[in-house]
Amino acid sequence: MFETLLALTPLLIVAVLLVGALWSATRVMPIAWAAAAIIAFAFWEMPLEFVAAASLTGVMAAIEILWIVFGALVLLYTLMRSGAVDRINTGFATISDDRRVQIILLAFFLATFLEGVAGFGTPAAVVAPLLLALGFPALAAVIAALIGHAIATVFGAVGTPVIVGFQQPLGAVEQEIVEGTGQTVPQYAAEAGAFAALFNGILGILMPLVAVAMVVYFFGEERTLAPVKSVIPLAIVSGVAFAIPYMATAYLVGPELPSLFAPMVGGVVVVGLLRAGYLEPKDEWEFPPREEWPDHWVGTIEPGGENADAEDVETENAEDADVAADEAVDVEDADTQIDTGAIDSTPSMGLLRAWSPYLVLTVLLIATRVIEPVQEFLQQEPFLAISWDVFGTGLVGGISWAYVPGTWLLVSALIAVPIFGMNGQEVVGAWKEAGEKIIAPAIVLFFVIAMVEVMLNTNAHGTGPIDVSMIVVLADGTAATFGPAYPMVAPVVGMVGAFVAGSITVSNITFAAFQFEVALALDMPTTVLVASQSIGASIGNIIAIHNVIAALATVGLVGAVGRVIRLNLIPLAYYLLGGGIITTLAVYVVFPTVF
Repeated sequence: MFETLLALTPLLIVAVLLVGALWSATRVMPIAWAAAAIIAFAFWEMPLEFVAAASLTGVMAAIEILWIVFGALVLLYTLMRSGAVDRINTGFATISDDRRVQIILLAFFLATFLEGVAGFGTPAAVVAPLLLALGFPALAAVIAALIGHAIATVFGAVGTPVIVGFQQPLGAVEQEIVEGTGQTVPQYAAEAGAFAALFNGILGILMPLVAVAMVVYFFGEERTLAPVKSVIPLAIVSGVAFAIPYMATAYLVGPELPSLFAPMVGGVVVVGLLRAGYLEPKDEWEFPPREEWPDHWVGTIEPGGENADAEDVETENAEDADVAADEAVDVEDADTQIDTGAIDSTPSMGLLRAWSPYLVLTVLLIATRVIEPVQEFLQQEPFLAISWDVFGTGLVGGISWAYVPGTWLLVSALIAVPIFGMNGQEVVGAWKEAGEKIIAPAIVLFFVIAMVEVMLNTNAHGTGPIDVSMIVVLADGTAATFGPAYPMVAPVVGMVGAFVAGSITVSNITFAAFQFEVALALDMPTTVLVASQSIGASIGNIIAIHNVIAALATVGLVGAVGRVIRLNLIPLAYYLLGGGIITTLAVYVVFPTVF
């Protein structure tokens, strides 16, 4: 019991200070890392060189993540400054005046697409002000955008939550994975990602409908779900049109493309059906007249006005600005205070031209992941990849800078420059803004991954009084508490991680190895429980305080954090309950023999 409490201490510090005291993650994570290091040194008798080595492997993993984030943001800001994002948004918004249809097209398809190309809180911070500009109440815009993008966070920005979130912590159990499956850690992580796509794809079919129902019920003239009935066919078809390429891409290609490819394919299918006259609701649903809206629906930016455009989403009064500055700086939201740049939307720009950099990115990612000689070449050391046995401890850190998606995101951004005819000032502005946005996430990621690496490797020296790591101690305690019922609560673990950290990647880094060890302790399929981690982690993003604050700041409604979280508990409950049932069925009925 004492060992379990010690192992739990760093996570308790995160929960108490981040959630209870509302400290920023840039303050909390260094403290949590220090606590883990001190406990490892004092109670696991982990030598200082091992503590330092574990921490440095975490820093190297963080550098890879930041390279991906930087590339994703450079590409996004390049398209914003060129007017391409505005053109993409216009293409969606002009298809229908029905608010329910706009929720599906913008809050689901556009938000999931933005999650696939940028992640890290970008979708809600971009889509919410776009919905506001169309005339949505600020509160409704935030709720729709948060719910709509949840399923895509499983793979986040070009697969980061799996490529890094699963692979990094599971590297500590590589021997068990090789013995159990004959796979490498990246292969095992990709397989867990395919299971995650299956589970979340099934749950995600209803997410467009859930987003519509939340807005219709809570922001209609009456508290009724009756207007939802006529949009059910469109919502279900949209969910299926997303889920099929989502699951197929995860299984056939890998974790980099599901959240990018699925909204592109699904969006084209649904838009084509709508333009052909299919699935459009016969009746048109609208919000109540503006003068009837309660005050808490609207913030300091008036819906539908010029100041609601995505280019002017700064918080308008000093009090809100102070709150946003103090509370919205974190691994998720620090890179979501988005300024779309100085270029206005370009009406003459064709949709194919607006989308073309992402089409280029898709081709590059497929080529570098599917063509084996290219894949092997890009991971050659010492020029295209770096590995280091830190201080001779056997703890190895690595950076595959040429292979990770960040490189190909940057290449796509450079290709976009001549496509859009951008000048040097515009390009420099996009790169500069991307660099500024990753400073706070860098601090958080360095310390949180260093903390997890220490917790994973507390027994790496092999001579301490406790012969298993902190993570294994936690896993054993959890397994003893829940026993055979654990699959029902496995997604909750991921949700807690995302709620506390505001990031599915950080949640996975923190708890993927934990889920693996619990599965071993309970003799359950490890792949299934690791995949179930993503169920809770993905939906946890819609109530993560930092994400909520960031999204609210973009529509001038910072003070409504509690109201958004309370409303989003409804889709959260659906997802966790459904996820628990799916995980239980997978463990005991469908995939009981999987390792």
